[in-house]
Amino acid sequence: MQPQDADPKGLIRESYRIEGITEAECRSIFVDWALSLPVGVDQAEALRSLIAGHGREGHPMTTVLSAGLAESVPPRRRGGRAGRMAER
Repeated sequence: MQPQDADPKGLIRESYRIEGITEAECRSIFVDWALSLPVGVDQAEALRSLIAGHGREGHPMTTVLSAGLAESVPPRRRGGRAGRMAER
């Protein structure tokens, strides 16, 4: 997948061009990018493509994109009655 295919709106590409952008601003842009991804696009593949095409060491967007690739940890405990009953 090409970076332009993974970023059809150019949000990620433009974030690398903004001087002094903060990590918080990059996270906001990332959420907008993730919500606008077409159905059926593999997010992990798109992220790898964006990092390969645009990533720069030390840039806050590279940090955010790399964090997006990290696998999420499943919750350890369910809330409510189901959680209390499972602990016994």
